[in-house]
Amino acid sequence: MDFRKRLIVAFMIMTLFPMLLLTSLGFAIIKYQAAVMQHTYDTEVDTLQALQNPVQVLNRLTRGIYNELKTVTKSNPDSLTELSYLQELNESLGKRQAFLVVQKNGESVYCGDEAIYKKIEDTLPEYGSYNTNVDGGLYINGRIPYLLKQHDFLFSDGEPGSAYIVSNVNTLMPQTKNSILQAISSILVVLFITGMLVIIWLYTGVIRPINKLKAATKRVKEGDLNFCLEKTGEDEIGELSADFEEMRAHLKTEIDTRIQYEKNLRNLIGNISHDLKTPLTTIKGYAEGMMDGVADTPEKREKYLRTIRSKAEDMTRMVEELALYTRLDCKSYPYYFEKVRLRDFFADCIEEDEPELEQKNIKIVLENSLSGEDEVYADREQLKRITMNIIGNAVKYLSKESGKITITLLDEAAYIRTEISDTGIGIAKNDLPHIFERFYRGDASRNSETGGSGLGLAIVKQIVEDHGGTVTARSEEGKGTTISFTLLKVRKDGNEQTAARIQQDLPGIKE
Repeated sequence: MDFRKRLIVAFMIMTLFPMLLLTSLGFAIIKYQAAVMQHTYDTEVDTLQALQNPVQVLNRLTRGIYNELKTVTKSNPDSLTELSYLQELNESLGKRQAFLVVQKNGESVYCGDEAIYKKIEDTLPEYGSYNTNVDGGLYINGRIPYLLKQHDFLFSDGEPGSAYIVSNVNTLMPQTKNSILQAISSILVVLFITGMLVIIWLYTGVIRPINKLKAATKRVKEGDLNFCLEKTGEDEIGELSADFEEMRAHLKTEIDTRIQYEKNLRNLIGNISHDLKTPLTTIKGYAEGMMDGVADTPEKREKYLRTIRSKAEDMTRMVEELALYTRLDCKSYPYYFEKVRLRDFFADCIEEDEPELEQKNIKIVLENSLSGEDEVYADREQLKRITMNIIGNAVKYLSKESGKITITLLDEAAYIRTEISDTGIGIAKNDLPHIFERFYRGDASRNSETGGSGLGLAIVKQIVEDHGGTVTARSEEGKGTTISFTLLKVRKDGNEQTAARIQQDLPGIKE
């Protein structure tokens, strides 16, 4: 989930969720308080009305008994002097958090709650001062706020009398306070739960991935790249984690490559030092021999000079290979691609090299399965170098008595495969996977016949890959080795799209 959607969801959680939860809790609180008030006052009470106007609720609770008092005072006013009847009325009022007071000629005849009466006695209205037509009673504020319903009447002897129904407002306030406290508590709980949900959700989706990314950054800063940062999701942080992991993997590859390169470079320096030492020692020895007069005949001097020249050429070839591979490895070699007909190309190569190989008792043949029109895109000079490096490598390991090198051309749809096979001693299984690596030399003897810089086949691999092809090797000890490589065939109508794509990547194609 991206940040935009995450913010929308967070907004929904922080608004709709509290609203829904508070609404549910509000209904639960109202229902609960209604049950409490019904149990307390023994009548149905509208909880919302009790919260909004508790005085009105008190008025409604005692309305029936008040109407009864008015009826009784008209038909039999002296019944308000009967203690049993007054106690019965007061007991009914007690269930409604109220009590009865009856006065005759200003004197108290009956009081249902002496403790409260003493505190409010002075605030009770006198006979005739209360408007009996006012519905709802009179709210009187003081130390004890109460709702008063007063009915004035005349006893049978003509004495004035007043009946008071006093409802203590504080008796209803506990339910009101409880409702408010429950509402406030519900709001706080809902806000706390909502906040916790948002925090947990954000921590899981944002903070935790950022902490992982931060820890990974610290490890990279300390030089530790041996870990894997998993993608945390499909949002921006997940994409950032994926990019970071790609960067880490790239850095690790670059560092590992550099370490390996430095290791190979040290090996190269050792190899070059060793390989240069032998011809240099030979050159030095023959030169000293000539200076000391050891070569005292024209034949010896000519032999010494030929040897010096041969060793100097070996050194020159070694340095040239190193310089070439450096340019190839840095992608700075300027290829010149053109159309090459491989059948004719290898026929010329065989014709050129055959005399020299015959002197070494080596036979070289060409096996062609291509049509006369098949061509490849290649740099002719570097294709020649590939061929000479492979053939030269094969010649080193052929039998001194006789040998055979076979060049086979095969058609493979968008490519042409060239296989160069020999009947030499083969390559050990342990060495075969490494023969195209830089500076790798499987021959431990390092003598002048089989030694080398270890760059020949690495150069072959680099050139072939720069041509958009691949190079492989197979070998069997005692039977021989086959080096094969592919080159992109010149695109014709109906050719594979793969060939067209690779062809476009080759620079400097000459049509």
